[in-house]
Amino acid sequence: MTKTRLTREEALAFHMEPTPGKFEITATVPMATQRDLSLAYSPGVAVPCEEIAAAPETAYDYTNKGNLVAVISNGTAVLGLGNLGALASKPVMEGKSVLFKRFADVNSIDIELDTEDPEAFINAVRLMGPTFGGINLEDIKAPECFIIEQRLKEVMDIPVFHDDQHGTAVICAAGLINALHLSGKKIEDVRIVLNGAGAAGIACLELLKSMGAKHDNCIMCDTKGVIYQGRTDGMNQWKSAHAARTDLRTLEEAMKDADVFLGVSAKGAVTQAMVESMAPDPVIFAMANPDPEITPEEAHAVRPDAIVATGRSDYPNQVNNVLGFPYLFRGALDIHARAINDEMKIACAEALAELAREDVPDEVAMAYGRNLSFGRDYIIPTPFDPRLIYRIPPAVARAGMKTGAARRPIIDMDAYEVSLKGRMDPTANILRGIHARARANQARMIFAEGDDPRILRAAVIYQRSGLGKALVVGRDYDVKAKLEAAGMADAVAELEVVNAANTPHLEMYKDFLYQRLQRKGFDRHDIHRLAARDRHVFSALMLAHGHGDGLVTGATRKAAHVMELINHVFDADAAHGAVGVTALLHKGRIVLIADTLVHEWPDENDLATIAQRAADVARDLGLEPRVAFVSFSTFGYPRSERAEKMHRAPRVLETRGVDFEFEGEMTVDVALNPKAQATYPFQRLTGPANILVVPARHSASISVKLMQEMAGATVIGPILSGVDQSIQICSTSSTANDILNMAMLAACKVG
Repeated sequence: MTKTRLTREEALAFHMEPTPGKFEITATVPMATQRDLSLAYSPGVAVPCEEIAAAPETAYDYTNKGNLVAVISNGTAVLGLGNLGALASKPVMEGKSVLFKRFADVNSIDIELDTEDPEAFINAVRLMGPTFGGINLEDIKAPECFIIEQRLKEVMDIPVFHDDQHGTAVICAAGLINALHLSGKKIEDVRIVLNGAGAAGIACLELLKSMGAKHDNCIMCDTKGVIYQGRTDGMNQWKSAHAARTDLRTLEEAMKDADVFLGVSAKGAVTQAMVESMAPDPVIFAMANPDPEITPEEAHAVRPDAIVATGRSDYPNQVNNVLGFPYLFRGALDIHARAINDEMKIACAEALAELAREDVPDEVAMAYGRNLSFGRDYIIPTPFDPRLIYRIPPAVARAGMKTGAARRPIIDMDAYEVSLKGRMDPTANILRGIHARARANQARMIFAEGDDPRILRAAVIYQRSGLGKALVVGRDYDVKAKLEAAGMADAVAELEVVNAANTPHLEMYKDFLYQRLQRKGFDRHDIHRLAARDRHVFSALMLAHGHGDGLVTGATRKAAHVMELINHVFDADAAHGAVGVTALLHKGRIVLIADTLVHEWPDENDLATIAQRAADVARDLGLEPRVAFVSFSTFGYPRSERAEKMHRAPRVLETRGVDFEFEGEMTVDVALNPKAQATYPFQRLTGPANILVVPARHSASISVKLMQEMAGATVIGPILSGVDQSIQICSTSSTANDILNMAMLAACKVG
């Protein structure tokens, strides 16, 4: 990976535009009417005030305390820039606040205290306690940070967490768990050398010792050398706690035969000779910022067996605090924790380590710019991993409950995990239901394009997730090579690879296809070429003959071309009522748009059929259909020949006697906005439409892509409906996770 280049101008513009700073406050309740204001403030607000006065724990019910964290600093140790003061630290603290929101949906406010007096700092934070559910201390120099955090932990009944210490320690511990796993060593046996006796270094050693590392196996060094028992020069109480009984006096001596090096010191502190002297399979965490104690290239030049991590994003194995603090606080807040204790930190580290050992979602690899699989260059998950939000907080919450830190324990952990998914991914609730149904159906899923690594990854996940049997259409040697290249060599034996050369059914497939196409200009040679050489046609033939229960295709070819090929085997065209339905998910709302795949310019009868097919899909997704036929006109005004069919389509549905709500024609705002609907009291929808039937495929495509690009909507589909068999067509930009979702839709026979 290349290092991202940022200019000063870019950085300043980013913080100044469109408005100064990085976040704003948004009300979560209506504030439009006098009644709203009366409830939000006086006199209505008096009621929750009285409730909280009588029962303080209800503050978590009636205020935002339970999801609010303060990021607090005095600016005495800002990043690697030193003592810039409270005001200059504000951009960093704002940044930390938005990271809380981005990664764990934790609301956060930055507070900069203009004092270097620990007592004044402690008193200020203590007095703010009622406001927040947790306190994140940041960029405070040592040794004051130790004093401040310890005292605040003693006097406050909410979590107080100095991320510069414990955040680094937690991610370091997670990486070390996996590094030792790869090298076959145990934490209680290894010799650990730490260089840098500041806040982060001391916290790292303390956490590792609580995980089983032995005191005298841990050698701490500072600028004056080894911290040994009896040393008096440059010592303080925090260093003294980690003084070892040893004759070693220099970092160079300590590194000889060491298993692990942890660096939170300075660029160039470690030489190649030191690395060369380490034990077999050395673990080197060179975490100095912005430049490590030794680069991975320098370390690997003398020790190819080394496992190396740094604090930088342009090297593998980044020790990145954003993997820890958002999820630690998420779990702590959700149990109304009194503190974040060692057990919760260890649980976080272990959960992160476990996650890194699992197969990596395709969108993570795309965001990271390379394929990722557990090994020496991937021992720590990346911040882009969407599983972090629902894997780490539950582990933290369980540890908090087990150790008595929870005021309000979580009873249903499964429901909690689902709620966490819903915080960050609006598709979660829909996908959970589809996943459960797919697992129950145990469909044999045909993955048509076995020459694509995304398809192979989706097929492996489909099968390993217990959803059913994955049948991959491709060449055996090609599938094997691509799985190995993707770091999934162990999956080669698991997948069933099917092709024209190894099926006993090819002649039957060709006879079937000839009967369908003989009067459409296809001779026997054409039929053989289609059945034996085209994977889309071969896969469709498998499905048509019951040799699979569902089909996923389209990731490597344009949808129109794939539809043309599938129509050789099935009646999947406009004339036979096939329809494509795309689901848009945005800010907790779900809207289906149809037809996005088949009909170029449908008439009123086609539009009515499209509405019926979309209603079927909606019900398959757990929605009660409300259909709006949308146009640029509303109920006949302005009059237009182009809008006339949208006016007639509801009348066609009336004659068909359908059992769902529908109305039209109308503009999109009338379809989706209850206030706009209220201006037409005669209209039949009982709420905002969740299905928009559009005039033509081009308007459908424009609508979907505009919502996706401008609003950041999540897109599922197009979902193919109205075909006798369960077929789903992906887009060419699909990730492995998108393909897996389409496979689950096919397994559930959605549409």
